[in-house]
This record gives sequence, structure tokens and C-alpha cells, in this order.
Amino acid sequence: MRFDVYLPILLSLLLATISPLVARRVAPALAARVLTASAVFTAAATTWSLVLLAATLVDQAPQVVADAHDDGRRLPDPVPEAIALAAVPALVLVAMRVYRTARAERVTRLALRALCAGHPADTELVVAASPVPQAFAIPGDGNAPGRILVTSGMLSALEPADRRVLLAHERAHLAHRHALMSRAVALAAAADPLLAPVRATVAFLVERWADEQAADAVGDRTTTARALARAALTAGARPPPCALSFARHAVTRRVAALQAGPPPSLWPLAATTLALGALPALGALDATGDLLRLLEYVPV
Repeated sequence: MRFDVYLPILLSLLLATISPLVARRVAPALAARVLTASAVFTAAATTWSLVLLAATLVDQAPQVVADAHDDGRRLPDPVPEAIALAAVPALVLVAMRVYRTARAERVTRLALRALCAGHPADTELVVAASPVPQAFAIPGDGNAPGRILVTSGMLSALEPADRRVLLAHERAHLAHRHALMSRAVALAAAADPLLAPVRATVAFLVERWADEQAADAVGDRTTTARALARAALTAGARPPPCALSFARHAVTRRVAALQAGPPPSLWPLAATTLALGALPALGALDATGDLLRLLEYVPV
């Protein structure tokens, strides 16, 4: 337990470091899935490691120490007491961060859906009468379908071919449930702040994924790149954080990627990254076994 319990934290740093490389070298759809899964595994393992660290305080309980002394036993010291004590407020902070992130995501989703209130249930495209150029996908839920909200200002700024690209891009967000993926990695980064770079990378990748889907739908990468550049030049204020917006993330890099051609899959790098995401869980599992052995010293 002396080493395994810290493994998720170390691997969080490594995952955050390599995530930009994965984004550059692996196809967006595959890279987004792999990094999201790895972030969720790592965040869960990191949180559980904090639980394990805090749980080692049990061997400092007065009754446990007294019983061990009476029996002539020496209690194991799996981690320094200062670290175990620090794990308690760290767990409280994790809970607060996850709650705030989940609440902010929910409030934003409800606000976005309220913009579409009053439209028929089967309406996919909602045009808002606003001069501010904006367009983003609003994920659905069990009771409401996903919608595409576009302002009149954005539509008037784009050519007909550009509008087809925009709609194909936003439909890709809805079809592939990118909002769910973004939500998962946001909660993972809230639980483990070291994963913040992974969250930013996944946000970029889901936009790249939708760009590639739009290019396939219209059959022209140049048109897709031009539509993206034009939308970015005319876009107004930034949309809410959880909105999947056409012209929001790293537009210059996305335009360059579309002009460079379809990206390779590079499964070996993707598989290595996924394995890296699974390692923290294995370390936490081994540390759990050590804790269970420690609890054998606790009288029932």
C-alpha cells in the first residue's frame, strides 16, 4: 500500500501529459473515447485512493492501539499519519467540486432546453431571432429530443453550403452523444484536478470529431474548413460551457486539420493510452487488499 495507493495520482499526471499527443496522432473519434474512458477510470481510482488513505487512520484509534498493546502486537504503519489526515479534507474538497460541476452542468442544460420551449417535440432545428451569431447542439434526455439551436444572425452570416456544414456538425454532436462524453470527463476533472488538461483535450476532440463527420456528410473538406472559419469570424459571445458549439474550440487548429486530410486511427497508441487509464484501478485494487489486511487488526 505504501506505493500502490499513490499510483493513481502519478498516472493522472502522465495521462494529462500525453493527452495532447494522443489528440494529434489518433483519429478524433477514437481519441475522444479512449481519453474519456481513461480519465473516468483514473479519477475513480484517485478518489478511492484518498478513501484508502483516510481509512488508514483506523489504526490510530485509541481502542485499536490499546488492544494491540495489550496483545503485544505491533500495528502496521501503511502511510504517514500526516498524509492520512490530509486525505480527509481532500475528500471533502473532491465531493464539493463534483457537486458544483454536476450542478452547473444541470443548470446550464435546463437553461438551454428552456430556449427551445414551445416548439413541437419533433422539431430538430430551432432558429432564435437574435443578431448574435451562435449555433450549438442541445442534448436531449428521456423526455425531450436533442435540438440544434441557431440564431438568425449566424444563418445570415453563412452561405447555403456553410449552413449544411453547420447542421451536419451539430447533428454529429447529437448522434454520437458528445454531451454525455463531455459531462463524464468534466466530472472526472472535478474529482481529480490533475486531469484538467484531459478535459480540455476531449472538448477539442469532440469538435474535431464533429468536423470530420460534417466533412463526410457534405463530401468536401475544403467547404467544411471554410464554413468553420467563417462561423468563427462572425461568432458572438461564448456559449455556456456545456454547450457543443460549432465555432468554440481551437478553430485555427481544426481548420488546419481539415485541410491536412483524414487523420489515422493509430490503434496501438490508443490501446496504450487505455491501458494507462486502467493501471490506476489496478493500483487502487492492490491497495484495497492491503487495507483489508490492516483491518484484521481492528477488534470487532
